[in-house]
Amino acid sequence: SRNTSWCLLGCTIGDFGTIAFFQFAKIYWPTIYIMSLAVFNALLTSIALETAILRDQIAVKVGLKTALGMSMISIKVSMNFIYVLLTGGAKLTLWIMPIMLIIEFVPPLPYNYWRLKKWSIDCCG
Repeated sequence: SRNTSWCLLGCTIGDFGTIAFFQFAKIYWPTIYIMSLAVFNALLTSIALETAILRDQIAVKVGLKTALGMSMISIKVSMNFIYVLLTGGAKLTLWIMPIMLIIEFVPPLPYNYWRLKKWSIDCCG
């Protein structure tokens, strides 16, 4: 759970950060473009943070592979599809954030557990 939380933090920075930027800067791109960029940024920030966290415990290549798996399993595209479905567009609203964080946190938990157990790692603990 702790390692998945790091993954979630990275995803949240990239995803919500991108949406917030467009909303607060009042840049009116089509929703599909904003959400696609949000997915891309979420993947980048999640993979970078996760790999950095794991680098002292396992080889960087293994950490990168673990981070890639967690980020892909957290189904960014589906998460953002639900986001648009519930909010009607690419806009940050407080009530949606807990829902999206739960949707993003739960799917990678089993993968993360088994992957780190394989390498006998108690991440960050």
